[in-house]
Amino acid sequence: MSDVQGFFAAIRSGDAGKVQSMVAEDPPLAESKNEQGQSPVLAAVYSGRTEVRDFLIAHGAHLGFYEAVAAGQLERVERFIEKDADLARAYSPDGFPVVALAAAFGHFPIVKYLFEKGADLTAVATNGTGYNALTGAVAGGREEIAIWLLENGVDANYRYGPGYTPLLTAAANGHLKIVKDLLVHGADVHAKANDGKNAVAIAEERKHPDVAEFLRSKGGA
Repeated sequence: MSDVQGFFAAIRSGDAGKVQSMVAEDPPLAESKNEQGQSPVLAAVYSGRTEVRDFLIAHGAHLGFYEAVAAGQLERVERFIEKDADLARAYSPDGFPVVALAAAFGHFPIVKYLFEKGADLTAVATNGTGYNALTGAVAGGREEIAIWLLENGVDANYRYGPGYTPLLTAAANGHLKIVKDLLVHGADVHAKANDGKNAVAIAEERKHPDVAEFLRSKGGA
């Protein structure tokens, strides 16, 4: 019986050697799914395990539409969309808009291509996270994508999760440039999360003094 749980645990931990040996001993593992409906490639991308992702792709692991988006495979994405245009507005098996996946993992050409093909840049995840393309870009530190999304009408004050806004997320992660971009595009410097903390408090708590100082200079307190 295949050790699917152990296989995905090896992927998440980045143990490329174990992943390779498990696939060699039990090839069907490369086509398995975890409890969230993720494929091995998608799980590797989510975990930031580039080496594991590349090994799986090189050894013939399933690379469907969602995997192609998350892994940044533009030509493959284009082939899927050419056959089924509705995929541009699709959601991954675990509930994320595909355009948000592309944004979160920094695949700007795919973000723009999906938009050209009809993707809704404001589409919200169906899995309870509330993530959209902007929150994905901000959380991933993808400044160029975040700016483009803001310039294309995505709300800088969109609220999701525990009352977070993109500004609160950027402050929490110490992304000063994105903080500045968000304020330029109308982000509320006084916004508070559900726990009452504003961006200054969150930046200080996460030990990002440069972000906290800048926010204070813009009226945050």
